[in-house]
Amino acid sequence: MSDDVLSHVRTHGTEILDVHGAPVRLRGACIGGWLNMENFITGYAANESLMRAAVRRVLGPERYELFFERLLTSFFGETDAAFLAETGLNSVRIPVNYRHLEDDANPFIVKEDGFRHLDRAIAACAAHGIVSVIDLHALPGSQNHHWHSDNATHRALFWEHRHFQDRVVHLWEAIADRYKDDVWVGGYNLLNEPADESRAVIGPFYQRLMKAIRAVDPHHALFVDGNTYSTEFDIFEEPWENTVYTCHDYVTAGLGRGGPYPGTTDGVYIDRSAVERKFLHRSEYARRTGTPLYVGEFGPIYTGDELVDAQRRQILADQLDIYRQYGAGWAIWMYKDLGRQGLVSAAPGSAYLQRFGGFVAKKDRLGADQWGSTGEGPKEVTQPVQDLIAREFPTFDPYPFGRFDWVRTLLLNIAFAQPLVDEYADLFRGLDNSELLALADSFALDNCHVREALRRQLAEG
Repeated sequence: MSDDVLSHVRTHGTEILDVHGAPVRLRGACIGGWLNMENFITGYAANESLMRAAVRRVLGPERYELFFERLLTSFFGETDAAFLAETGLNSVRIPVNYRHLEDDANPFIVKEDGFRHLDRAIAACAAHGIVSVIDLHALPGSQNHHWHSDNATHRALFWEHRHFQDRVVHLWEAIADRYKDDVWVGGYNLLNEPADESRAVIGPFYQRLMKAIRAVDPHHALFVDGNTYSTEFDIFEEPWENTVYTCHDYVTAGLGRGGPYPGTTDGVYIDRSAVERKFLHRSEYARRTGTPLYVGEFGPIYTGDELVDAQRRQILADQLDIYRQYGAGWAIWMYKDLGRQGLVSAAPGSAYLQRFGGFVAKKDRLGADQWGSTGEGPKEVTQPVQDLIAREFPTFDPYPFGRFDWVRTLLLNIAFAQPLVDEYADLFRGLDNSELLALADSFALDNCHVREALRRQLAEG
């Protein structure tokens, strides 16, 4: 069938229709760590913009561009799209940092060149029958409190400044205008994991953003995350047309502080029935309003301990079974990394891990990456601080995730992580161009290890 008779992916009641107009359950992977980089995925510390600035100071502008251009080119391309299609996946969710498309020094000026890798990925996926959901993962001012919105602090300032909101509306108008006729763009994921503590700004902003996009592009489906990291949907009233309300569905037993499965994590017993109840709670709005069920992120973290990892695989098996039972589409987090969670990962003997493996081990020892960590780091330092805050401020329960997360974010993921940024950048010092390119090529699929057990699970999912 030629492209001129294909149609935009769209919703139809509880179903999503594919480019041929047939019902489809989207099954895919998030291409995290690529156009929005994250510390645990590619091995640096703290947040992306701090890391990039430090590496640029070491390499200089020309060699900085050489390395990052090659890294982005190697990380995802034609062979990756073919691999995902061969695995049986039909969609990808592509997280994007706004900094590819706009500079803080030149707000409202969209960078045409910043689309080149996104264009390339969408075309590569389309060639293999895969649709791409564009996910704006990091916004000006940061829409949530953590590193994955490129946040160098612990505050989500996006909700406090109209200027940041205006820029995001403008960005989405530009994105929608660019892709409005591309049927292989499966939809627009407007904001990743928003976290508006007031709960007063997000609803009106979503309405404003929806209307602005629809004025430019009335055809593409919208994928809309709930508040508080895509877990709360009480900000919505009547559902919008052609819209998917996406929940994120991580199981705490499968994360850094996870206990046995089935078993108790942080005082809560978690088994398959508990996993199902949590999914039903998070998807309640979509089920009640008769809109499609879709999980925009989920998936356990692996440890290298086979006993633990067997339990993590069971968590995933239970989740995939639940999603099949309820007809929910999904995008697993994530496709490619250094081995913590990805479907594929840079090989232990790669140039990158040979160079940065010791640094990654130090980060792990310090608990400087939040994802996959217990949040304890050096307990002789962290536990007295946790105890002090609990004792002196017994009712302190900060948004979004409480005292423990607040302390570890400030202490480990900012105070410890940010000094590590320069240490990471220093490891680029003295490398020639061929060595820089070898580091970047460590993330090319041909140089990566495939987590075959995960691949089999996803193929059957």
